[in-house]
Amino acid sequence: MKIINYYRITKNKRFKKLFLLLISNKGEKVLIQKNFLKKTKDFGINTYEAKIWTALLSRGVSTAGELSDIANVPRSRSYDVLESLEKKGFILVKLGKPIKYLAVPPKEVLERVKKKVQEETDFQIQSLNEIKKSEIFNELNKLHDTGISLVDPSDLTTSFKGRDKLMIQLETMIKSAEKSIILMSTEEGIIRKISGLSKPLKKAQKRGVRIKIVAPLTDRTKDSLEEAKFFSEVNFSDIKGRFCLVDNKQILFMLSDDENTHSSFDAGVWAETNLFSQTLNELFLKAIKKESSVIRH
Repeated sequence: MKIINYYRITKNKRFKKLFLLLISNKGEKVLIQKNFLKKTKDFGINTYEAKIWTALLSRGVSTAGELSDIANVPRSRSYDVLESLEKKGFILVKLGKPIKYLAVPPKEVLERVKKKVQEETDFQIQSLNEIKKSEIFNELNKLHDTGISLVDPSDLTTSFKGRDKLMIQLETMIKSAEKSIILMSTEEGIIRKISGLSKPLKKAQKRGVRIKIVAPLTDRTKDSLEEAKFFSEVNFSDIKGRFCLVDNKQILFMLSDDENTHSSFDAGVWAETNLFSQTLNELFLKAIKKESSVIRH
């Protein structure tokens, strides 16, 4: 049966851009969207590999020439692409004249890709852990400590835009805490923070950091605040605000109401300032003492 190349039989430019026609060994026509091909790149393969692989899947077994025609991949490249797919475990080679290729089931391919990613991740983590113990890492820390002592206090400020970036900065601050953490948020905010930051907060509590969490007590926040009592003092308050104060020297405060702000436009300001942080801490504790009831686990 002659292989029909979809790009040669259609003059419709729109379809040419959006679709690829694959024809199985049984003559069955399979119309593939280009967006589908893009998603297959999540398997760690490039465009040519995705085209050749999906073409082979539609036929089960095929030659390099047939796959080149079906997938619209230059023949000069198809052999290199097939060799790469074989090394990655996506296909099998069937020796003979001509050489044919067999498709590995996608389920098996997915497991192989997951295993490879896990191995690479484990290796990278091991390498980073070794760097942490090295003399180079100690020297880098010394350079930072020397440099930070020369920084003007007015330079130790920055702003963040986007809720994801704010959460990353909060986690960084919590991990650096040595004595105290005060975390205040809204109904929506405290649920997010307990869910996303409970792990670093628990670690901070284990190393002796005193943690205070302040938020409104509602039907929605009740479960989150109950969880928080295992690693912090929980204060109930209707004061509406969002900030985090660490060791009376670092502060991150949010500039907008999260109930009326999209996560992409949420913004905050971070500063490292002893005077302002200590003043805010004293004022806050006096205000919260009057309003909230403190529950300790």
